[in-house]
Amino acid sequence: MPRPTAAQFAYGSATVVVTTLALLLLSRAQSVVAVAAAGAVALALGLLVALRLPAARPRADRTGPAAAVRAAARTHHAPRSADVRERVPAGGPPARPDAP
Repeated sequence: MPRPTAAQFAYGSATVVVTTLALLLLSRAQSVVAVAAAGAVALALGLLVALRLPAARPRADRTGPAAAVRAAARTHHAPRSADVRERVPAGGPPARPDAP
């Protein structure tokens, strides 16, 4: 599981604080159960906001010359033996025309 970014922490925390204050002020909660319910709703909403925020892209997906080299290295593969047999005739490599 990837680590949360600073933006996810910030938006999630701000959502929890603002939602808790708004729910407590709007509902005029005075009992312990009502305050606990407001806190639970605020925590759930803050978690939802933090998870819905787009995560940072992995470094390998960024653009630039180094990313192009990494992408080329990921797509390169060694030839399979069947590929080699298709390219080299059974009699071996062709003779050079200037050879005696």
